[in-house]
This record gives sequence, structure tokens and C-alpha cells, in this order.
Amino acid sequence: MPARYEEIANDLQRQIEEGLLLPGQQIKTEKALMEEYDAARNTVREAISRLRVLRLLESRQGRGNFVVKPPEKFRITLTPEEDTGFSGGEGQAWVAEADKQHRRASTSTPDVLVKPADALMSKALDVPEGEQLIGRHQRRYITNEAGNPVPWSMQTSYYPFSFVQRGAVELMNAVDIEKGTMAYLKEALGIQQARYKDFLSVRPPEDEERSFFDLPAEGSVWIFVHRRTAYDTTDRPCRYTLTVYPTDRNEFIIEARLPIDDSQ
Repeated sequence: MPARYEEIANDLQRQIEEGLLLPGQQIKTEKALMEEYDAARNTVREAISRLRVLRLLESRQGRGNFVVKPPEKFRITLTPEEDTGFSGGEGQAWVAEADKQHRRASTSTPDVLVKPADALMSKALDVPEGEQLIGRHQRRYITNEAGNPVPWSMQTSYYPFSFVQRGAVELMNAVDIEKGTMAYLKEALGIQQARYKDFLSVRPPEDEERSFFDLPAEGSVWIFVHRRTAYDTTDRPCRYTLTVYPTDRNEFIIEARLPIDDSQ
């Protein structure tokens, strides 16, 4: 059986989700809630604390507790577009996807780093562990309904350092590659993305993520981790991309076209 404070928190959460309590509306005082639920003050306070952790309520100094408007969700299509081969999480496809949802997308200037491959990178790119990789890291934003940029994701793409040695020197420049990195690699080295493999997981946020996404210190909002390995036309891995998204403002869409049996 749930604890008494959980029952109260669940009931208040239901009222918020059903629109009986609206964003910006003040909930009843602790005393009124104690009387309504026949509960002790500490029990009511624990219930309110739980809803604050879930980002459903906020306390305002000297005024009480108010319902918070939940973050706006952004839908990301992980399956590739037929025209570009890219999904909503990468390349210009995510900018187009933002446009379709009447949002504007923007990115920070890329930070370029050289780092040794860890175990995951080594396996993904089929290089020895410790081999140098080129990383291009960007913070990405999407506007909300009010037109204000909201931190949406952080993405780092890693490439074998041999690409630079073979002539793809623009990978080292801390500027956007306007045509797209994979389009540049096709032009510079003849490397064309043919397929990719995805891995999705969820974990608590790290300090940098908590700060950038403005997540609650209690750890109530976790992080989607999207790892993608891209392969070229010879089936060699050519790119390893790590993207992190806060779970409170993102949804993933995966579409599939099934084979049709025409024999009947």
C-alpha cells in the first residue's frame, strides 16, 4: 500500500493532469489540505515536496504553492527521412523538424576536441581503445511557444583522427560546416553514410547537464542517452554520435514500413 503522503500527492497530481488545477493556480494551504485529507502537517508537506520534485508545483516565498506549467514537449523522429537519410536528431533534419512544429532551432558554435577512444567509442568506430578521435560538441536550442530558446539537447560526434590525416581538415575548425559534416566527408574523402545503428538508454543527469538544462537538484528529471553509429557504403563505421536529451521535454518517434504480402 502507498504511504499516506503518496496518496495525497497522487490525488493532487491527478487534479493537475485532468485540468482541475491549472498552471499558475495556487493550491490550498497546508491547513486546508490537512483538513481535506485528514492528515498530519508533515504528511501534507511530504506530499507537496514530492510534487515539487516532479516539477508540478513551485513554492513562492510568503505566498504558498502554485501549479507549474509543464515543459513543452518536442517530438523527435529517429527514423531517417527518405530524401536526406538523416533523422530529426541530426544534420539539417532536426532544424526542419523544428520548423514543422513551428519552432526555431539553433546551435552553439562547435567545440572541437581531440580525445582517446574509450571502450564504447572503440567498439562503435572499430578502432583500438586509446586511439585519438576528433570530437565536435554542440549545445542545441529550440524555441518555446513564447519564442524563447530552450536548451534542448547536447550532441557530440566523434570521427577517426585518420580522417583529418587523409585531408578532412575542416573537422578541426571550431565553426559550423554549413553543408553538414557527412556531406563534407563525402566531398573530401568519398565517405557516404549508408546506414546507422542506434542505442537508447536513460540515466541520472551529470552536473554539466543539470546546469545546462536547468534540471532540479533532486534528480527527478533523468536524461535520454542516444548513441548512434553511422556506417559508410563499405559497411565501415564512420561516425559515432552521442546525444543527450532531458526526459521532461522530449518524445521520440520511430516509424516503420512493414512488408506487404501480395500473394493473397
